Amino acid sequence: MSFLCRVLRKERLRSLPSLDTCALVTFLNPYSYLLARKNSELFERFDRVYPDGVILAKALGVIGLPSKRLSFDMTSLAPVVFRECLDRGVSLAVIGSELGVAEKAVAVWKTKFGRQLDVVYVRNGFFSNSSDVDDCYRDISSSGARVVIVGMGTPVQEQFLVGLVDSGWRGVGFTCGGFLHQTASKGQTYYPLWIDKLNLRWLYRMFDEPKLIKRYLMNYPIFIFAFVSDLFRR
Repeated sequence: MSFLCRVLRKERLRSLPSLDTCALVTFLNPYSYLLARKNSELFERFDRVYPDGVILAKALGVIGLPSKRLSFDMTSLAPVVFRECLDRGVSLAVIGSELGVAEKAVAVWKTKFGRQLDVVYVRNGFFSNSSDVDDCYRDISSSGARVVIVGMGTPVQEQFLVGLVDSGWRGVGFTCGGFLHQTASKGQTYYPLWIDKLNLRWLYRMFDEPKLIKRYLMNYPIFIFAFVSDLFRR
């Protein structure tokens, strides 16, 4: 059975789960789709898998899985989640990126959404060994955080969240890719408004991070081949 049938199913494209539930949420763009295909069992552990990119969203629509681009950033789901956390009094944990980056991102969020945004645990995304990871899991659980946001890149961020659930934590976990780095470096608004409206976020990221040029120009055509291959293997 192909990755499309195993992971990108209608039930995983449904609306965002309530913060009262226990769920794991992640996002795929054409690049991370290629990585996820090699880790189908890992992604089957997620309750929601949304297309983070117009190309993947349109491709899913063509095969009868209508969906829109969703991402954990300021142009999409992040404000929704933060406002619900404020309304419900839900606390958050944030893990990812290099030393100090997550703290800077949290400071930006608090400036935009208010100091009442209850971030009870913040940590970088680098660990010396598995014991460090286990300590982090325990710290998150003891912090009382009901929402966990993880930005480590695919598939490491997904592995972290699944491990967190397996350690006994219960809540709603979100992957966020490069959102922490983007927020720490650019502040509240990473994408210019006209870039976001024209769905040219991929082009802006190549301009802002030239190291991504290879990813977009080489891996996106490979994604098209992989997606079509998966479609015929359904």
